[in-house]
Amino acid sequence: MDVFLPIAQVFVNPVEILLLSALVGVLSGLFGVGGGFLMTPFLIFLGVPPAYAVANEANNILATSVSGSTTHWLKNTLDYKMGFMIVIGGSIGTALGIYTFSYFKGIGKIDTVISLAYMYILAIIGTLMLVESLGEIDKAKKNVVERKKLHVHYWIHGLPLRMRFPKSKLYESVFTPIIIGLLVGFIAAIMGIGGAFILVPAMIYIIKMPTRLVPGTSLFVTIFVSVIVTFLHSFNYGSIDLMLVVMLVVGSIFGVQVGQKLGERIDSSGLKALLAILLLVVGIAIAYDTFFAEEIQKEISKVASTDLNFFSRFILEFSKDMPFFYGMFSILFAVSLGIAAAFIRRFLSNLRKKYFIKAAKQTK
Repeated sequence: MDVFLPIAQVFVNPVEILLLSALVGVLSGLFGVGGGFLMTPFLIFLGVPPAYAVANEANNILATSVSGSTTHWLKNTLDYKMGFMIVIGGSIGTALGIYTFSYFKGIGKIDTVISLAYMYILAIIGTLMLVESLGEIDKAKKNVVERKKLHVHYWIHGLPLRMRFPKSKLYESVFTPIIIGLLVGFIAAIMGIGGAFILVPAMIYIIKMPTRLVPGTSLFVTIFVSVIVTFLHSFNYGSIDLMLVVMLVVGSIFGVQVGQKLGERIDSSGLKALLAILLLVVGIAIAYDTFFAEEIQKEISKVASTDLNFFSRFILEFSKDMPFFYGMFSILFAVSLGIAAAFIRRFLSNLRKKYFIKAAKQTK
């Protein structure tokens, strides 16, 4: 049974949304990457207009980032000082990204811009990931141990105003994380993604952060960037649809937990190659849909407000009458679900440990 989205003004199948968001969540948890660059194209393929797909996936990323970041906070694997420096750049980049989004939306080209952005990004990420994974598989077969250079210096390392980051044990220019954050924020605002595919490699290879602090700090940054993106999209365009967000968040959070558990037990080198191929296929599909497919005018079913159920009518009226508070509610809703998911996971993990300890004592 299809469900009508009152904000996006389209019908969607909730089972398809839940299954796809769970699948993307599993991939995110398994490989440690954000799922926005997959889920947003999937939403577009399911009939959600690109501008709405971007905004609602940003809200979904907020929930999953809060969940993951809370887990890392409990483990004390976060560098808050470095994170806040990146957030400063991310805030500036997000503002520039929203301005660019508004410009292309005003001239009626935003759908094309989003499609082109995903086409190029997926092609680049998929190719790089495929080359890296095939190299890892080849080295594993030949049992080759690669010696990596300890210090590789780029122009960005020569920037002034150096600052100490005690948690990461680094002495780095404040401009380095700010520039990286600016790029991440700009891309996040236009494409509705967390930017982890840029942020994580930059933290490891450019900033030289300890690997154990990278995932948590990356998620910490993504929270702030996603909050800004979610609010601006909601306040400026009224494009956040809470019915869609609920389906995305429930599926994603469940999938991420499963993916993280699978990642602890299996070698993901071979699976990474399959993920890379999937990214390339999605990129090709977007390219075909953008350049070669016949222009199909999709009929958007306009449902009168009197035909909507109470919840749908409430969302529609809330978003139109009080856009500021609707945006804030969307943020708090996603944050609450993310925190709850993290503590539920910790509770279940502790419960399982107690059960195994008790079982081990009984067998002795």
